[in-house]
Amino acid sequence: MNLSELVIVQTNDLPIKHKGNVHDGKVRSVYWLGENENENLEKQSIGRPNSEKGIMVISDRISAFDYNWQTESGLSGVPGKGASLNAISKYWFDRFETEGLARNHVLATPHPLVWIVEKAQPIKIEAIARQFITGSMWRAYAKGKRTFCGIELPEGLIENQSTGGLLITPSTKGILRGIPGVEESEDINITRQQILDNYESFGFKQKLDVPKYESLLISGFKLIGNELSQRNIIFVDTKFEFGYVTGEDGASEVIYIDEIGTPDSSRYWSLRPYMKGEAVEESKEVFRKALLDSVPDSDVLTNKDRMDERKELAREFKFPDSVFVNTGNLYQRLAQTITSKPVPTIENAREEIIESLIPYGLIE
Repeated sequence: MNLSELVIVQTNDLPIKHKGNVHDGKVRSVYWLGENENENLEKQSIGRPNSEKGIMVISDRISAFDYNWQTESGLSGVPGKGASLNAISKYWFDRFETEGLARNHVLATPHPLVWIVEKAQPIKIEAIARQFITGSMWRAYAKGKRTFCGIELPEGLIENQSTGGLLITPSTKGILRGIPGVEESEDINITRQQILDNYESFGFKQKLDVPKYESLLISGFKLIGNELSQRNIIFVDTKFEFGYVTGEDGASEVIYIDEIGTPDSSRYWSLRPYMKGEAVEESKEVFRKALLDSVPDSDVLTNKDRMDERKELAREFKFPDSVFVNTGNLYQRLAQTITSKPVPTIENAREEIIESLIPYGLIE
């Protein structure tokens, strides 16, 4: 079978009933449902009455440094990636709910690439937690930076060293305007005090929800970290996202949204090599490193002042197919290690997705 037949790249043109425009992200498309479809799902006991719902379809596209990439043969997706991410994220969502941390936005899973989700009002921060100095933090530290999101790091740290505790280093989600001291650009590091002083501008309904999201971030990080350590994996850092929905009592409730603890949103290291002094990547960092090592000028990928060049590079640069295949194998292996279940093989994604949604009355 041709590799291109094992991936789904375009996910915004499926015949799913919806209202308005399809929201198309870097790797996911969301179809928000109309009133009739919402009511139909509620009759099937899916979701709470009067809540807005949507169909979230994940693709096999791979995004790094703000752009999607492809291979020399024109392959624009990584085999098995989407189903692996959904399986891992759903596993952690379920674990969080079982342990009483908070609910999440997933209401049903009709297909390995599809979630029926509850629409949430997003909190406008990327909730980032880390316990090692690596990646972009290390690159900045090596250039002399010592303060990160209001947290002062000591002198003398070395790459991949433990920070001595869990650091919360949030950044902006999207471009936020009119917040004192916060640059009007994407992914800008922010301090806890800036969030507290401007909590409504960051999407919080009340100031008390700032420590609430921090508690959910820390508790979730520790749960994932403890479970991964039992699988000989170090949970290095991660990004969570949160949003508000209306709870059963009519009050606003903070829940987990987007994805949780995946190799796309997190960094994993293999435990045994790290104990011997070597940080061996077990997440999308493998792909990012391959990209940094392969392009003619890696500064284009890390320098935000060269975004026009980066966009052009993403159009022109092509990987060997083997990089995408190896990346897909990594994702599937991680998913099986974490969930204890193999990732299902998907041979005709579009047809399977459509068939899975017919019983819900969601196909035009």
